[in-house]
Amino acid sequence: MITNTARPQRSALTRATLWMGLALLSFSAIAIAGREGGRLLTTNELIFWRSVLGVVVLSVLYGRQPGGLGGVRSTHMPLHYARAAVHFSAQYAWLVAVTLIPLTEVFALEFTAPLWVALLAPFFLGERLTAARLGAAALGFLGALIVAEPGLLAGRFQLSASLGTLAAAASAVGFAGSMLITKRLTRTDPALRILFWMQVLQATIAAALMLAIGIKTGLWPTSWTGGTALTTWGWVGVLGIAGLTAHYGLTRAFGLADAIIVAPMDFLRLPLIAVVGASVYGEHVAANVAIGAAIVVAANALNMAAERRGRGVR
Repeated sequence: MITNTARPQRSALTRATLWMGLALLSFSAIAIAGREGGRLLTTNELIFWRSVLGVVVLSVLYGRQPGGLGGVRSTHMPLHYARAAVHFSAQYAWLVAVTLIPLTEVFALEFTAPLWVALLAPFFLGERLTAARLGAAALGFLGALIVAEPGLLAGRFQLSASLGTLAAAASAVGFAGSMLITKRLTRTDPALRILFWMQVLQATIAAALMLAIGIKTGLWPTSWTGGTALTTWGWVGVLGIAGLTAHYGLTRAFGLADAIIVAPMDFLRLPLIAVVGASVYGEHVAANVAIGAAIVVAANALNMAAERRGRGVR
């Protein structure tokens, strides 16, 4: 039996799951576009043009709404500044990683972020840290770890500290911080406003870095000097649009459910990117990837089941 109060709670959880589904597909598209676009463009350029495209699209959307661009005004700009800085750093490290190591390894290491969210959300957001939520995050992390370190199955753990591995691990810490700030902002600002300021501020940071490098070295970005192939611009377009839909879906999901619930759903990206890596780049899906992915899916299923029971949904 479903109580009257359980119905809206279940509806919110279902909608959060659907928005996360959009985010998962979009993040996979970002990985492909980032790897392909990174063949000719620097990481700064990718972030800059992705953000510029995002600003254009969001400005058009706001222009069609009552009040126009006046809707971007926020009384919580310090939080927007903090989120942009943290997410820029994490995104930079992540884009470096996708060009250096297999996509499954990037995503597996990135999935330590929900564990950090689960541990820190009670302190920064005042959310409940239940045994079921913490257990789901830990189980999902175990699955991700098995993907990254196959020796773990045989009792050996010697994770290689390559540049790509370190970049992916660093991005996880940054993304966890970004998730927490995003959840805090959803209490006062709508998703489009949060996205708008992220794009504007990230474009500003990337442009400032490229200008500083150009002035110091005299080496200007190829995309600024007309030396970029048309296909690369196509990948930049995919990166920009997928970036918007990914973060819009993520922000809407955080607005509908607790961060400790939403964050572990992101583990489903692992089996998805394993399929993408195998089909697009011929990356071998080893036994440890299959086992780790199965654990990740199980962790999410257990987390959702526990959440439904806790909210009185049958």
